[in-house]
Amino acid sequence: MNLKRAITVDDLTNFEVYSDPQLAPNGDGYAFVSTTVNADKEYESQLFYQDMKDEKIRQWTFTKGRNSHPRFSPDGTSVVFQSDRSGIPQIWRLPLGGGEAKQITTFKNGATNPAWSKDGNYIIFTASLEKDDCIHNQEEQTKEARQKEQEENNKQPKIISRLAYKSDAGGFLDEKKSQLILYNIETQQFTPLTTADADHTYQDISPNGSVLFAANLQEEADYELTNDLYTVNIYTKELTKITKEKGIYYEASFSPSGEKIACFGNDLTYASATLTELYLFDLVSGERKCLSEEWDFELGDAMIGDTRIGASEAGPIWSKDEQSIYFLGTDHGATGLYSVSVSSKLETLYKNNNHVFGFSYDMEQESFVVGISSPTEPCNYYSFKRGDEIGKLTNANATFLTEVELIEPEEIQFKAEDGWDIQGWLLRPYGFEKGKKYPFVLEIHGGPHAMYGQTFFHEMQVLAAKGYVVLYTNPRGSHGYGQEFVNACRHDYGGKDYLDVMNAVDYALENFPFIDEERLGVTGGSYGGFMTNWIVGHSNRFKAAVTQRSISNWLSFYGVSDIGYFFNKWEHGHDLLDDPEKLWEISPLKYAKNVETPLLILHGEQDFRCPIEQAEQLFVTLKHLKKEVEFVRFPGANHELSRSGDPKLRMERLNHICRWFEKYIR
Repeated sequence: MNLKRAITVDDLTNFEVYSDPQLAPNGDGYAFVSTTVNADKEYESQLFYQDMKDEKIRQWTFTKGRNSHPRFSPDGTSVVFQSDRSGIPQIWRLPLGGGEAKQITTFKNGATNPAWSKDGNYIIFTASLEKDDCIHNQEEQTKEARQKEQEENNKQPKIISRLAYKSDAGGFLDEKKSQLILYNIETQQFTPLTTADADHTYQDISPNGSVLFAANLQEEADYELTNDLYTVNIYTKELTKITKEKGIYYEASFSPSGEKIACFGNDLTYASATLTELYLFDLVSGERKCLSEEWDFELGDAMIGDTRIGASEAGPIWSKDEQSIYFLGTDHGATGLYSVSVSSKLETLYKNNNHVFGFSYDMEQESFVVGISSPTEPCNYYSFKRGDEIGKLTNANATFLTEVELIEPEEIQFKAEDGWDIQGWLLRPYGFEKGKKYPFVLEIHGGPHAMYGQTFFHEMQVLAAKGYVVLYTNPRGSHGYGQEFVNACRHDYGGKDYLDVMNAVDYALENFPFIDEERLGVTGGSYGGFMTNWIVGHSNRFKAAVTQRSISNWLSFYGVSDIGYFFNKWEHGHDLLDDPEKLWEISPLKYAKNVETPLLILHGEQDFRCPIEQAEQLFVTLKHLKKEVEFVRFPGANHELSRSGDPKLRMERLNHICRWFEKYIR
């Protein structure tokens, strides 16, 4: 008999999500961000601080809206952070000795991602500026003025001359670019550090005042998909390019002395399926070294979930003696904390079949605070020191976890038709009873170069709570299993990746007799939506399907997606004009006549990654053929709907998924 209730769609408003742990300079405590969905079904993020000695948690911010990105001053007396409490993200400073937070910036388009110089005299942040904007007379608009300006802009024609003219995150792009700005604490003056016609991303600052940033400053940046590292000195404004080899470099950090830089990156050898490498740049000798050359796993956090709101540190982070670098790694359905020496010796510091989603490192005490999620624990922070057991610091979502039954997944391993090893997980339904038969839902992840694994996933738990057996796997193309595996679906969409997910269903039916083979459902988003569309065009095995933010036609995808003009070439080996017949062969739309499975199509109207015309084509074609199909459009939603979209729409989306499966397979 179950003592706890089943989780619901509405429980999205009943748990909190932690992110961005930041240890104080003295190591006595750490700040972090907690995000919830409030009573108005809007996101709210607040800053908290936990003392490591008494373990008490103190709330620092209380304003409605989103407060995030806390960064301690070097002397630990204040914290700078970003907040949209005034209506748009701006930079604020909070004195820790007492007193209210003070607003530092009033930039028209907002200001984000603050950081301190090592001497504590300056704050560096990012602001979106047009070429001729003056940073000395920036005034923040009222909400009404912003709305009026937006309405006027929407009435004007858009003149487009760039290849990359829109993005899923930013919408239609204008002339504004992300620039780095320096704020002098004493004089309260702003100084531009970058002005090039490109977006600049802050990385780190050295002891001598060199700001490290990433940017694509190529003359034809839309055609050269690179991301180089540069430094600009805050005193001399001297600009230096660090990277010389073609590639994409990011998450870079200076060693404590400022003489070396560690960063993630890759040379695109396998296009978007290239494993992330860890590079070391010696600024004295000019040498570049790849520390991860002999490894075969993905660096950073490639875990997919639907509740990881807010950024967290994944590395690389230097040790005080500059002999080690710390980072997260993705491997076989889990992420862990790793260390590598400057001589490339790899060491696993912590990995325990769960999701380490972020960490902070204290150089003086050589200790860590790590954020961990598991399928039955949305998030918590733990203390960790090399060689010691981890110690639990927080008890997040305690009431929620006391009341709600979360299902622990059962890991499965099976052989694909060609002998490749495939990993997955199965959730039994809430209130499971032996001898009963249950309907089944197969979940297929997006990417395709990402990973399902041992993290909390609201959608999966809701489906299990509704009485479904839920299966999710990592078919070839997924991260976590090495370079050959992640590259294996390129130029073969709908091939062996399709067989992998179908073989997974075969395995589940053979080994879990409580699954009713007459009541099978399938769903997935993005690439998972493509695969859902592909499945219903090639098999009548499933009695219901839900395709989300999907791809149906690779021919049109080339010209409408914000990444289509290079993604087709990267993933399929063909552009539109190279081999349109090949792109049509792997387009699910071609096989619409074969579809007999009732299909629900869910799509955001502002999705620029997989634009809604992909859903429109599929719906109209199937409806014209008098197939069983329904189309739900989500206004204002982009490709991130299921993960960080409007909470009200996220909940509506889940309700529609449950409704469709209830109708056809319950």
